[in-house]
Amino acid sequence: MEIRRLTDADGQAVLDLNEMSVTLTGPLDGESLASNVAIASEALICEIDGTVAAFAIAYAPGTAYGSANYRWHTARFDDFLYLDRIVVGADFRRRGIGTALYDALEQVARAHGRMVCEVNSEPPNHESLAFHHGRGYLDIGHLTHPDGHQVVMMEKPL
Repeated sequence: MEIRRLTDADGQAVLDLNEMSVTLTGPLDGESLASNVAIASEALICEIDGTVAAFAIAYAPGTAYGSANYRWHTARFDDFLYLDRIVVGADFRRRGIGTALYDALEQVARAHGRMVCEVNSEPPNHESLAFHHGRGYLDIGHLTHPDGHQVVMMEKPL
């Protein structure tokens, strides 16, 4: 397992992974991926035997990232690392890849004092909520989006 920076060569694999989880992560195309990675603080992939098994994208404050979830955290904190999306391919789950990516991102987030994210609460993503609570993430609020889905906002002080 190798965790490294996402490169242009990883683009299609990242788009394919995102598409498999699009209902949880939101859509992503080549143009939006490139623009998001350009302003991200961290854009990582996990590669196993030459295959992109997972990816994660995170932002610090002060970027032009337009996410309502990112803006929610920006309105409440001066400094943070916001994990926007993380996807682990179905064939690679339950191998510690998500944990390894979180470990790497939380190490970067220490300089910011906290890592923040959101998890779907309506409809609920029970597995993700349990994962985050198990890592010490705290529920700090809720946000309802125009389409009716709700997220619980989470913070891990570091």
